[in-house]
Order: sequence, then C-alpha cells, then structure tokens
Amino acid sequence: MDRTPGLSVRLKLTLSYAGFLMFAGSLLLAAVWVFLLRYVPEVIRLPEIPRGPGPGPGGMGPHIPDRAALQRAFAPKAEAAMAFLLVFGLLGGWFLAGHMLAPLTRITNATRLASTGSLSHRIQLEGRNDEFRELADAFDTMLARLEAQVAEQQRFAANASHELRTPLAITQTLLDVARNDPSPDTRELVERLHFVNTRAIDLTEALLMLSRADRRSFTKEAVDLSLVAEEATETLLPLAEKRGLTIETSGDIAPTNGSHALLLQLTTNLVHNAIVHNLPEQGTVWVSTSAGAKTVVLTVENTGPKLAAQLVSTLVEPFQRGTQRIRADHAGVGLGLGLAIVKSITQAHDGTLTLTPRPEGGLRVTVQLAAQA
Repeated sequence: MDRTPGLSVRLKLTLSYAGFLMFAGSLLLAAVWVFLLRYVPEVIRLPEIPRGPGPGPGGMGPHIPDRAALQRAFAPKAEAAMAFLLVFGLLGGWFLAGHMLAPLTRITNATRLASTGSLSHRIQLEGRNDEFRELADAFDTMLARLEAQVAEQQRFAANASHELRTPLAITQTLLDVARNDPSPDTRELVERLHFVNTRAIDLTEALLMLSRADRRSFTKEAVDLSLVAEEATETLLPLAEKRGLTIETSGDIAPTNGSHALLLQLTTNLVHNAIVHNLPEQGTVWVSTSAGAKTVVLTVENTGPKLAAQLVSTLVEPFQRGTQRIRADHAGVGLGLGLAIVKSITQAHDGTLTLTPRPEGGLRVTVQLAAQA
C-alpha cells in the first residue's frame, strides 16, 4: 500500500519530549513571574540612615531593586533558560527516543526478513520483560509456527504429488501396454483402470477433506460424541466381524459443539484404523466417551502389534503408515491420510489429539474437545 511520507516515530517522540519539557519550563518561569508581580512591591523604600558624627549629610541604606528592575533582569534570563531547555529537550529527546525504539527497530528488521521468506531468523530480545519484549517473544513464536507450517506444507505437497503421480503413471503404463498388445484383454484392463481410478478418487476426496478441516469451513452445532461413536461403530461392525474382531463400546453422554459430519468422519477413521491395524484374529477394539466439567473425551483403543513411541509420533503426519498399505473405503484410510484427517478435524475444533502405544500392543487414541457451553 502506497502511503504519503510522514514524520518518523523517533522524531515525533523527540518533539513530544522537547515540547513537554518546554511546557514544564514555561510553567516554572510563569510561577516565578507571578511571584514577582504579587510579592515584590513596585517601589521599595528604606528608612534614612542617621548622620554620623563625621561631616556630611545623612543618606539612604543599601540599594534594593524594585519590581520593574527585577522584571527587566528576569526577562533575558528566562529567554536564555527557555532556549537551553529547547536545545536540551531536542537533543535529549532524540537520544532517549532512539534508545527506547531500539527494540522496535530489531522487530522491524526481523519482519522485513520474514517478508522475504526467511523464517529462520529470531529476534531473541534480551533484558527483563516489558511490552517490547512481549511483542518480540510473540513474534518469535509466530515465526516458529510459520516455519513449521511451511515445512509441513512443503512435505505435504511433495508427498501428495508423489501419491497422485503413482496412479496416473500406472494408468499410463496400462494404456501403453494395451495399445502395443495386438489382442488386449479389455475386461482385465478395465478392472485395473477402475481400481487405479478409484484409488485416485479416494485420495482426492481425502485431500479435500483435509482442506475443508484446515479452513474450518463448517457450521458448529450441538453434537453428542457418544451418539457419533455408536453410529461409526454400527457402520464398521460388519468389517470387524469379517476380520474376527470384537468392538466394545461404553461411555457417557458427551455433548460438544462442532460439525457432525466431520466428527463422524473423525470417529469413523479412528475405529477403521483400529480395525485394520489389529491382530489377525481375536482382536478387540474399545470405543468409549466421557464427559467432564469443561471437556469431553473420545477414546479408541485396539489390540495389535507393539508400536515404538517414535513411530507413533509420526502416524498423524500425512502419508505416514504404521504398517503396509491397506485398501479401505473411508477417507484417507489406507492412503496414509486417516490419522492426518483426524488431526486436522481435531485442530479445527480446537481440541487435543493424543496417541499412545499400549504396553501389551496396539494403540490408544484420545480426542479431547471442549464441552458444550
């Protein structure tokens, strides 16, 4: 935005300091002037001194200036004092304003560096806590978050490009083979293309789900997490029975505010992830809800292989998979986006997502949201 050039803040502060000093000096001199007018008589008369024993007439005592004489003597001294105060106020105000604004200069320089794309710079303002240091610390925190988000977006873009390129490359290869084959099997080709195309559609829908959650483009409404958990569990119960797993649900009414569709997608992804990453047989999935004074909690646990804490911490990153790729019919599951979508939906609802490996094997996932006001 183009703006008309104006005075710098340092010059404005300098003029303010000098002006205030001149004002205070003027008040002081005015007080002295009033004192002269009020308490010094116009003419001061002293009694005559009697004639001494020696020759010569008697005379007056020592001379004391009257009001007019004091005023004539006071005026040039007052002008000199005001001139001194003006020069002293300008010079002192300039250096004092420069010292006070030095932290702001560092913050401005850091802002310029950040605007050029350099997010690794930090102000790290020294000294005790004050307004400037609070601003600098807040700016450093913002730069750290921006740097982390930019790095995450770059990794996400690279991974998404790779994932989207894979089905397109497979499709291109199938078409090239079919074109060079004199007697192609059309049915087999169609089945393969259908599978690859379905995977590309699933990936695109998962990416759109992530984008929707990140933008928070949804209307909040009253949602009971316990009912959402029951709905997701009933939907996935046939898949669990097919795999020989047991789903156990429990918990209290857990009212919160949010998007029913997104919270249902969150719960569905968690339960589906617990099913597909379970024991080969006789595994269990536990789904529970609880409510506190200010928060509601959704917990999904499952049996399964033992997981390292380092691996668990990376599962919420996009395109990260705890085990081999698994075909799924739910947004992002099997694409490495299931828990990433859960993380985005949780953050969009200002909640907290916690992943903890179970000592006996499997995973415990906890989603904590604000209770309905």
